[in-house]
Amino acid sequence: MVDTSPGKGQTLAQKLIARAAGRARVDVGEIVTCKVDLAMFHDSSGPRRLQPMLEELGAAIWDKSRVVLVMDHYVPERDETSRKIVRIARDWAREQELPHVYDSQGICHVVLPQGGHITPGMFCVGGDSHSPTGGAFGAYMFGIGSTEMLGVVVTGEIWVRVPETLRMHWSGRLSEGVTAKDMMLHMLARFGMNGGAYQAVEFCGPAVRALSMQERMTLSNMSAELGAQVGLIAPDATTVEWLADTGAKVPDIEGWETDDDAPCTRFDFDAGSLAPMVAAPHSPANSRPIGEYDRVPVHVAYIGACTGAKLDDLRAAAAVLRGRRVAPGVRLIVAPASVKDQEAARSEGVLQALLDAGGELYPTSCGACSGYGNAVGDNVTVISTTARNFKGRMGSPTASVYLASPYTVAASALRGYISDPREVLA
Repeated sequence: MVDTSPGKGQTLAQKLIARAAGRARVDVGEIVTCKVDLAMFHDSSGPRRLQPMLEELGAAIWDKSRVVLVMDHYVPERDETSRKIVRIARDWAREQELPHVYDSQGICHVVLPQGGHITPGMFCVGGDSHSPTGGAFGAYMFGIGSTEMLGVVVTGEIWVRVPETLRMHWSGRLSEGVTAKDMMLHMLARFGMNGGAYQAVEFCGPAVRALSMQERMTLSNMSAELGAQVGLIAPDATTVEWLADTGAKVPDIEGWETDDDAPCTRFDFDAGSLAPMVAAPHSPANSRPIGEYDRVPVHVAYIGACTGAKLDDLRAAAAVLRGRRVAPGVRLIVAPASVKDQEAARSEGVLQALLDAGGELYPTSCGACSGYGNAVGDNVTVISTTARNFKGRMGSPTASVYLASPYTVAASALRGYISDPREVLA
């Protein structure tokens, strides 16, 4: 750990907040009011809660062009409760004539950037705890509750306390079969689920810069598990190229980085020495290197969620499973994070490789990650690419859920027990 004494510089978090507050600079600990560039909510967190409150207030949405609604939690509708929730969202979207609605197109945290809605320099809020995913693009984005979202939707503003910044500096480069998910599980093992203390966590260093955009999204996504408010990565050429492919109008990224003399605390890690990590039940922080697990049998291998079923994640799993079959008695469930990623995986032959290996294709929605759809049964051991393994999180309270990267989940499905993907890839 390195404590950087305060200078005149500003962290990336401070710069983003200052812009949103209309200030030249802000200091750690200040409480400032920020203008919101984008507000995102989904079928679970949005209309069914916001509509009655707005009607009671007689209030309207401050700027419909800055609102994005995603139907991803209760689709496809499986019962009357889910049908009602989704119907409320669809009817409200039509009544309000919302211009940005994604219905059954994938999980909000993946669909949002794929739609070109998040770009460097923005200040955004989301009605979901994994909204910090937006920080991968050099935007300040965090999750808020329905009451806070009501205030944003009516006023277009929200106050924040300028956070301290914890910089996670990763040197070196990841080995084959080791991913951003392993980096995060390693940090969770070190700091615990409240290690971020609702501060700004920034991921930096050569190993982070070498990551693909979707791998960076995994880091920012799981900053929520670290207990951070935001998980930031300074934008660079990789960011610009990825966003340009979505059709987004990418602004100038110059200056969106932490100054050398900015006040922050730095922690150093070596990516080259990192082994695949696995989190045992029932906490993401209950993580340790895969070599410490002794042939733990698995019944279900789940490749899904915004954390672990993006195109890059599907490619990683296919690299392990192509031309092979999962072990007898193991269910391999594949739930791509978005329709766009699913179709890309199909066109590349990645999806077929997973299906040929014995995979079952599930809808592009939150699905089993949020305990929806009864994908995971009772008294089973699951290894999953999701972000959380709390007791009952994936449905059954009797299921034991282990968290790992797509490489490790695929290797474990192949062998029937928790396995090191590096052995298979070799």
